[in-house]
Amino acid sequence: MKNTKQITEGALLTGIYLVMLLIIIFLPIPILSTFVMLALPIPFVIYSYHFGYKAGFFMFFGALVLASVIATVFSLPVTLLTGVGGVALGGAMHNNRNAYETWVTGSLGFIGGLVAVYVLTQTLFGVNWMEEIQVAVDESITITEDMLGSAGEEETGVSVDALRQQLENLPDYLPSILAATGIFMALISQWLSYKLINRLERTSLSFPPVREMRLPTSILWYYFIAMLFNFIFMEQGGIWYIATVNVFTLTGMLLILQGFSFVFFYSQQKNWPKAAPIIVVLLSVLMPQIFLYLVRILGIIDIGFPWRDRIEGKK
Repeated sequence: MKNTKQITEGALLTGIYLVMLLIIIFLPIPILSTFVMLALPIPFVIYSYHFGYKAGFFMFFGALVLASVIATVFSLPVTLLTGVGGVALGGAMHNNRNAYETWVTGSLGFIGGLVAVYVLTQTLFGVNWMEEIQVAVDESITITEDMLGSAGEEETGVSVDALRQQLENLPDYLPSILAATGIFMALISQWLSYKLINRLERTSLSFPPVREMRLPTSILWYYFIAMLFNFIFMEQGGIWYIATVNVFTLTGMLLILQGFSFVFFYSQQKNWPKAAPIIVVLLSVLMPQIFLYLVRILGIIDIGFPWRDRIEGKK
């Protein structure tokens, strides 16, 4: 009986996935395609949530074969990405991991899927991501130079040089871009899956408040070690430089998230208006050069020193 239910649900969810995939391929409406693309991992999440990792990967392999037959060969990278990430999320939920542990597991799944897509597109389709990014950077600089042509030769040269300095190292950040994309996709997929499962099964899956997020102390050590290596491997282009700058970027992003968590926590402890931490987030987006730096410092202090315990003790 259990096997029958497992097979039936797997066939149903695989069919739903294939329909969504065909919508993206044959109905290229930007808004619709974006929404469906974000929802593609959900069938894998739900199935793995019900039956675990092993069953989830069986469904993933079945969807991979059917997608390559029914759709085009270009559906393979999409299925590879959404399948691995969805199974990672659903499997963590099946094992009763909390929301943030599930997010971390799903992020690793989506990052692994992106790396697999990177390798697949290079070997199967001959797409070199580094070269594609460099071409996009050169085109952006050319377009900007044309747009600023009317501003005067000296001003145009200064503006283009500043833009070139900012963008010329972008290919080196490809690992960080993949990781950040995987983290974002895991967050959106997990949130959508929670909403759908709660509605279908009358459960109460949800993220704990942002103020309760606590990252491990090891993140702080990785950040400072990467910062130290950043000064040692200043020569660009080497493998150690690329590894160091990406670890430094990723750990810095995590510290910023921890800083925002502390802002929400402190605001709640001091009974500030609910809009206060939201204003901090908006200011960080609008003026990142100032506020993101301060928020990262808060994240470092929050992980390295027991501020929260002292504040809660005083209260």
